[in-house]
Amino acid sequence: MTPQPDRIPGIPAGGARPALPGFERIKRYWDKTRNCYVAKILPGEYYVTVNEEKITTVLGSCVSACIRDPHFGIGGMNHFMLPDSGREDDGWRSGPTSNATRYGSFAMESLINEILKHGGRREFLEVKLVGGGRIMQSMTDIGQRNIRFVLEYIEIEGLNLVGQDLGGIYPRKVVYCPRTGKVQVKKLRSMHNDTIIEREVHYLEDLKHSPSGGEVELF
Repeated sequence: MTPQPDRIPGIPAGGARPALPGFERIKRYWDKTRNCYVAKILPGEYYVTVNEEKITTVLGSCVSACIRDPHFGIGGMNHFMLPDSGREDDGWRSGPTSNATRYGSFAMESLINEILKHGGRREFLEVKLVGGGRIMQSMTDIGQRNIRFVLEYIEIEGLNLVGQDLGGIYPRKVVYCPRTGKVQVKKLRSMHNDTIIEREVHYLEDLKHSPSGGEVELF
């Protein structure tokens, strides 16, 4: 019989190692099915770990980058969306979308920066991308804008893209294990779609007020 984990504030704690500094606010819980701890991230968040744990989120139009250094056993995942400029043809480097592109770059650089800060090496990083679905049919295809941005970002930065599951019309539940690099994706054909759309609409509204999030200098 698997031992029952002891409890500490916020999560069951039998054998659980603390989150890295700065990630204490991220919700972590014991998943009995997967027999491991799982960190759950929301839009605008990211999480990095050196522990034997997984990271999960639910994506609609948003994109998650799953990034790890397989040699040093550290990795993480983000969850981001570019603010909607209302223009289908915006390129992420163009002047009119500078706020939006700074936000996307901030989301990617924050994740990479934390991995490097805790021992990862940039030349070893491997990336898997998930999301960018068109779940809001009446709106600009924000998912495709997110996909174009992140693929171009990966190419320009010279990162090693080893897998992707992008586009389509369905939301996705994603579970990522940074230690092994395995990404599990489940298409959500109807369940909770209205909740996901509502959450992303609110998220877009928030981004209109503060899209860039700040500046990060990569190691």
